[in-house]
Amino acid sequence: QVQLVESGGGLVQTGGSLRLSCAFSGSIFSIHAMGWYRRAPGKERELVASIRSDDGIAYYADSVKGRFTISRDNAKSTLFLQMNSLKPEDTAMYYCAARAKGSGYMYWGQGTQVTVSS
Repeated sequence: QVQLVESGGGLVQTGGSLRLSCAFSGSIFSIHAMGWYRRAPGKERELVASIRSDDGIAYYADSVKGRFTISRDNAKSTLFLQMNSLKPEDTAMYYCAARAKGSGYMYWGQGTQVTVSS
């Protein structure tokens, strides 16, 4: 089992920055990768960024490349998403997720709301 708790969401103006945090605990050694997803009203959930456990290789959706940075601090058991140059279209509920090795089972956090005002 893996537990994920997000924090750091909020309201910010266009062009502003936010840093999301995801505190993780449990059987984290069994995790293949961790990432951030988001779901905007009326839209499907999308993968924003992910980072692999073994080699730290990161993936970014085209819509956030150059603006968002994912990182993981194992000493603090925390996954981060630094979001810069925020746009109104970044408004969504952001979820921290972890994918288990082998089965691919997904663990999810409860989500944190990000709202970017124009």
